[in-house]
Amino acid sequence: MKKTIITVVGKDTVGIIAKVCTYLAESGINILDISQTIVSGFFNMMMIVDMSATGKEFNQVADDLESLGKEIGVVIKCQKEEIFDSMHRI
Repeated sequence: MKKTIITVVGKDTVGIIAKVCTYLAESGINILDISQTIVSGFFNMMMIVDMSATGKEFNQVADDLESLGKEIGVVIKCQKEEIFDSMHRI
């Protein structure tokens, strides 16, 4: 399994989850876990996804999601699980 951590942060608007999840589904990326909250009008979502079945490279997905984020007014970041784990072990 190729796990990736995706974070989405920005001002809350209608359709953020729908647009991100539509991209993931169309790319063959499975959502394993998801958590989202809205605090004082700011949207925050963290997802753990499995990229094993996608035909896309990690960098392409990260770039696509970054572009989607700009389009909908949020910041979307992707990190490979092993890098995320290493950063938070220190």
